[in-house]
Amino acid sequence: MRALVISGGGSKGAFAGGVAEYLIEEKKFNYDIFLGTSTGSLLVTHLALNKIEKVKAAFTSVSQKSIFDNCPFTIKHKNGFDSIGINHFNVLKNFIRGRKTFGESNNLRKLIAKQITQEEFFFLQESAKEICITVTNLSTHNVEYKQLSNCSYEDYLDWIWISCNYVPFMSLVTKNKCEYADGGLGTIVPIEQAIRMGATTIDTIILDTEFPQTNRMHARNPFDALSTIFGFMGDRIEYQNIKIGKLVAKQKEVKINLFYTPTVLTTNSLIFNKKKMQNWWDKGFKFAENQFINK
Repeated sequence: MRALVISGGGSKGAFAGGVAEYLIEEKKFNYDIFLGTSTGSLLVTHLALNKIEKVKAAFTSVSQKSIFDNCPFTIKHKNGFDSIGINHFNVLKNFIRGRKTFGESNNLRKLIAKQITQEEFFFLQESAKEICITVTNLSTHNVEYKQLSNCSYEDYLDWIWISCNYVPFMSLVTKNKCEYADGGLGTIVPIEQAIRMGATTIDTIILDTEFPQTNRMHARNPFDALSTIFGFMGDRIEYQNIKIGKLVAKQKEVKINLFYTPTVLTTNSLIFNKKKMQNWWDKGFKFAENQFINK
């Protein structure tokens, strides 16, 4: 059984889409299992349906307005770089409303419902393919894996949305009497889960460089500081996921192919820029192509 695993990475998911397009369209790899964390969860449904152009058009058109109904930060473009600042009014508005996070991402849930139809959901349920979404249960301190075959349509859409909710900037969701958030808070690269599901060959797209290539600038506000802290935590979680995944794969004689980004795409993955994401998608496709040419 062959599995495709896509890590978390916010707007960098566009690069993963390009890599996946090459693997599916050009290499003709037939995947039995698709696993996604955070941004990866937004891609896997349409990749399983082989609707590459549909997911490319949708993903590379996403903006802050597509995601946030109450965006907690501002974006400043200066000297060719993007930086985030605090939108004090929106943050205060959220607190007055009694919300538990700085911002709200209900628009993303609506967008997911528009992009994944009931017909597509039921088609996949009847197929032999399995799709798995990673979420973090903050109430039980556990990572959970939600398989499409075990979900209702509405629940499946909820899990995709939850997997992408980068708390405390996005919505903290209460479901089944538990509080859930971004799957990447626990597992960024779910290689081990792919092995548990029976995969014997795993193509893994990791939305970071293999080795550190940049030093972050000093934080200019609390949001910058939080972003840096979560970035550090994410790097350590990702490292452990890959290390454990490789160890288990060796024990189970599973083949793993790792696709890292060749360069640092962005240090602000919550900024969704259409032009940049379209470029990253193309870069991902060309990168995957070069990987096989050079073998």
